[in-house]
Amino acid sequence: MKQITIQTRYRSELIDITDQIQQYIIDLGLITGFVVVYVPHTTAGVIINEGTDQSVQKDLLHFLDRLVPPDKRYHHAEGNSDAHIKASIIESSVTIILEQGKLVLGT
Repeated sequence: MKQITIQTRYRSELIDITDQIQQYIIDLGLITGFVVVYVPHTTAGVIINEGTDQSVQKDLLHFLDRLVPPDKRYHHAEGNSDAHIKASIIESSVTIILEQGKLVLGT
């Protein structure tokens, strides 16, 4: 198991970790199988997105903010209830197939 630490800059953002995961696969010398990417934090999630059109990322963040606004009156005292709810919607893990030592991702 490999732990990747991600430093965020904004309250809501998408960070591409594909290269870090692919490098881990290379370092292990894995050829076939699958990898599970899991986010243990309750205010973060993981998705697969091809990343070729940056407007999709903006649309995702905008949609989540409209669906679960950060400025509503939530009961959770830490002030990040929206992040907990968004993370529950997004999911905490993805499974990616490995083929010939590379992550099988679409475009």
